[in-house]
Amino acid sequence: MKLLSGCLLLFMMSCQSFPDTSASSDLMQPASVAFTGEKSLAKAAEEFEPPRVDPPTTAIPSASVILSKKQVPILCYHQIRDWKPTDSKTSKTYIVPPAAFAAQMRMLADSGYHTISPDQLYAYLVSGAKLPVKPILLTFDDTDLDQYTVGYPEMKKYGFKGMFFIMTVSLGRPHYMSREQVRMLSDEGNAIGSHTWDHHNVKKYEGNDWITQLDKPTKTLEQITGKNIRYFAYPFGLWNTAAFPELKKRGFVAAFQLNEKPDKADPLYCIRRIIVPGTWTGAALNQWIQRDF
Repeated sequence: MKLLSGCLLLFMMSCQSFPDTSASSDLMQPASVAFTGEKSLAKAAEEFEPPRVDPPTTAIPSASVILSKKQVPILCYHQIRDWKPTDSKTSKTYIVPPAAFAAQMRMLADSGYHTISPDQLYAYLVSGAKLPVKPILLTFDDTDLDQYTVGYPEMKKYGFKGMFFIMTVSLGRPHYMSREQVRMLSDEGNAIGSHTWDHHNVKKYEGNDWITQLDKPTKTLEQITGKNIRYFAYPFGLWNTAAFPELKKRGFVAAFQLNEKPDKADPLYCIRRIIVPGTWTGAALNQWIQRDF
């Protein structure tokens, strides 16, 4: 409940920047504790060869160069399930019903979007690597089981891949993914990133908090996936510049926030995403992407 309340607070703080889609739905933001043209799009995704980049050794251009690049739409999802009578109006904005998620994925596919990996995004930002036509990055926070059982099967219909930010305290608990499921996502080409141990606000870290919330979870995820963990998502989307050196010295090459403006001096460590409300139709999502990116 504590984690849910913090996420709802973040939503209410940032929803004033959302576009007006009142004609179709109430417009809010979520977070949580805790797949037409299918063959052709899947084939196109397979044919596009992502750049092979070693992020830690790639030369970093100036912040102004990074900020001058056209933003790639980055979507953020949390729970993917039907609403319950006990869900509040605000909760219904960050809990995306499976039918709504399916409509959103169908819209992306029908509109010609191609999902990319965080390594592709990083290569684009730091070295100008080419991206497929209409690139988009799908991200998922908090390890919710529905992302694996509902979301990913829908994505697979279109050859889509995603970035899953894992909160390690939840692994194997009811309603959350197991280690084996996280490993499967990684083995099938999805990216795995760190989302701390138990979702504490980064702005409040001191002393051994960095070991508990970054070092140990990173080691756990690297043991599960057999891969380096290089990307981080801030709990609640809340960040400060004091976190940047801590992330850098631990090998993170980029970090993701939510809907705030990026830091003008170090934009790689506060890359902007938008949370997709459960109230949005595919058309509403398309409107947002066209307006904001």
